[in-house]
Amino acid sequence: MPGLKNVDLDFCENCIYGKQKRVKFLRVGKEKKSEKLELVHTDVWGPAQVSSLGGSRYYVTFIDDATRKTWVYCIKNKSDVFDTFKKWKALVEIETGKKLKCLRSDNGGEYCSKEFDRYCSEHGIRREKTVPRTPQENGVSKRMNRTIMERARCMRLHAGLPLQFWADAVDTAVYLINRGPSSSLDGGVPEEAWTGKKVNYSILKPFGCEAFVHIDKENRTKLEAKSKKCTFIGYGVNDFGYRLYDYENHKIIRSRDVIFNEKVLYKNQLQEKKQEKENKEYAVLDEITEKVKGPENNNNQQPQQQQPPQQQQAPQTPESGVRRSTRISRPPERYSPSLYYLLLTDSGEPECYEEAMQVESRKKWEVAMEEEMDSLMHNQTWDLVRLPAGKTTLKNKWVYGLKEEDGGKQRYKVRLVVKGFAQKKGIDFDEIFSPVVKMTSIRTILSLVVAEDLHLEQLDVKTTFLHGDLEEEIYM
Repeated sequence: MPGLKNVDLDFCENCIYGKQKRVKFLRVGKEKKSEKLELVHTDVWGPAQVSSLGGSRYYVTFIDDATRKTWVYCIKNKSDVFDTFKKWKALVEIETGKKLKCLRSDNGGEYCSKEFDRYCSEHGIRREKTVPRTPQENGVSKRMNRTIMERARCMRLHAGLPLQFWADAVDTAVYLINRGPSSSLDGGVPEEAWTGKKVNYSILKPFGCEAFVHIDKENRTKLEAKSKKCTFIGYGVNDFGYRLYDYENHKIIRSRDVIFNEKVLYKNQLQEKKQEKENKEYAVLDEITEKVKGPENNNNQQPQQQQPPQQQQAPQTPESGVRRSTRISRPPERYSPSLYYLLLTDSGEPECYEEAMQVESRKKWEVAMEEEMDSLMHNQTWDLVRLPAGKTTLKNKWVYGLKEEDGGKQRYKVRLVVKGFAQKKGIDFDEIFSPVVKMTSIRTILSLVVAEDLHLEQLDVKTTFLHGDLEEEIYM
């Protein structure tokens, strides 16, 4: 059919079922708006696998289409988006003297509440919501989220900071994005386009580098050091000064009197701290070893200087001073490092693995330990990974117990637990709780059983604690 350009065919339902594909996305919004706040893109990222130091699990971004200036706010829940939006709207409208005209977002529940829609209607803000499962229509926000997380992830890994510092890395990443060239502005800087002022780059420092913060004279004595070693974790966006992390006291410090050592990062500080700790431990061990050896062994290695015979045989009299014993002191053998003792409890429960392997019932304890390991593996309690840089591990131990069952039969129970007392609040955990039943609940159930003449049975649920959600990232 030469020269045939197109042909009109009848509607074919089978062709629709077999060939339908998604419609191509048009370059909506590719032409940049000319006025500030004429169009603002927004999106929520999260949840993070680990809470930040402030307890945040999400962050919300607002991007001005005309200047590509980006604002980021870390929040604890998605329900905080509406309150955050109102605060941001008041901030930018007062700063620019202009009104927000259009807000583009996805169809997430945090943006589709009646309260949010009513507020936008009352303030004359037009809403543009994307079609469900089409993130491409909100491409500016989605691409910015990817850019933010890529930069934040790289900075945190480079500094060797734990996962809890993801929010600080995000804030710093957005701070730098606003002060770097943007392809949407043909190489222009978003911060300069928004404020109309030149950006000062002299204050920029490497994220996670070593910082010495000045200590005011009111907080120190005349002989104490005048500065404290910390880690730089960000800039004061709404406040003056730098944000610093005091890793010894686990708190955030804000100060403008800071001297930076840009060649040393947080991971290097951890290595130095670890080396100092090991040196102290070795020193203590050496001191204990010298004490355990006693004077007898020391005499063999370093003979004492002999005194004249007259002084050795001269008796001590009240006139010459207090009489002292000439008996050679020896350390008790119970402190000798070559001896090991086992302590059995009254209930016959071993205190450690070595003790469990030396009792007559060690076969039963081995079976109980195998059951515990099978339960841990079946419930996917942990992932076997390489220890990341800057992370420390917590030790663990076996806990043994004998439980009395019906008929006086004993059941051997073993648990593998982590030594949680080594965790640090704000780093490895935020709160402590124990999922146990209240005695009030037990009394209520027993009262109902008696009142209604019911039959009561007691059950023991295995590995109950494994079904709890652990928000923190713990390495054992």
